[in-house]
Amino acid sequence: MIHLNIGHHRTVADLLVRMTRHLRLHLGVATLTASALLGGLASPAGAAGVAARTESSAPFGSDLNKTLKELEKSYNGRIGAVGIDLGTGKTVGYRADERFPFNSMFKVFACSAVLHKARTSDSGLMDRVVRWEPAEMAELTANSPETTEYTDTGMTPAQLCRAGITKSDGFAGNTLLKQIGGPRGLTEFFRAIGDRTSRLDRTEPTLTEWKPGDERDTTTPAAAAQTFSKLTTGTTLDARDRARLVGWLKGSLTGANRIKAGLPKDWTVGDKTGTGGGSNYGTANDVAIVWTPGSKAPIILSVLTNRNVNNTPHDDKVIASTATALAKALGRL
Repeated sequence: MIHLNIGHHRTVADLLVRMTRHLRLHLGVATLTASALLGGLASPAGAAGVAARTESSAPFGSDLNKTLKELEKSYNGRIGAVGIDLGTGKTVGYRADERFPFNSMFKVFACSAVLHKARTSDSGLMDRVVRWEPAEMAELTANSPETTEYTDTGMTPAQLCRAGITKSDGFAGNTLLKQIGGPRGLTEFFRAIGDRTSRLDRTEPTLTEWKPGDERDTTTPAAAAQTFSKLTTGTTLDARDRARLVGWLKGSLTGANRIKAGLPKDWTVGDKTGTGGGSNYGTANDVAIVWTPGSKAPIILSVLTNRNVNNTPHDDKVIASTATALAKALGRL
């Protein structure tokens, strides 16, 4: 992400106009200007309430900041959110550059890294059977609904991707990481595709252990949305692998009460959730690619949350309400 000192500019608008002359960021099928990238992606402590937009969009101003501040107050927690309209290039965000834990959301990125490796340097990887000993699953049996059924036969990385994304299978996520060099391998994949922010340091179940200030196994709403967009709509993955990944996301069984619940029922959603649990400040996330009826290009939404007080459960309704607010800020509702 880009971090700038805006103290020498009269307004955020002045800064964005100047930066736009020098910077363009290509993201998926959309091209975002510097104003689109920076305008709404400041935390409330900075350029509060300024919604990002393309050069041709309306004057600055959005209700998103107010809406999410009020939601945070009622929730007694923190919300980080980004919405990207790949049709118009408009981007909106709130606490978009603040770090939140990945939790199981990492699995969609690990799967993408495995797909990329199979396509570029290890032909046949996706169909190669991976086997393990029952003892390897000891800590993850309760969180591995599909891999526990395949202990005797093993699974291919393609099957592990499906299990990790659609059911958030914990052992599947760890096994996918082994195909790319572990957490460090995933971090290297992030860097290779231009994500300088996201990092993975541990495997499940310890990667869900988090408290405020811990940067291990974290990303930001902006980085998650941008990288997710590259993987689902850009050219980072081969078109065949991209279609496969999106198919798994559409088949997700864990996000019905999150982003999807905050959008109209006739919208098509493919998503990946992550949950840290009450003992980890109630962290809960969702990142999604969304198609609205009649639209030629999808939108990308990322919502990451945590409670201010530990041993407090997460709240799916907050994520759903944030998704609604993002869709409205993008002009889709």
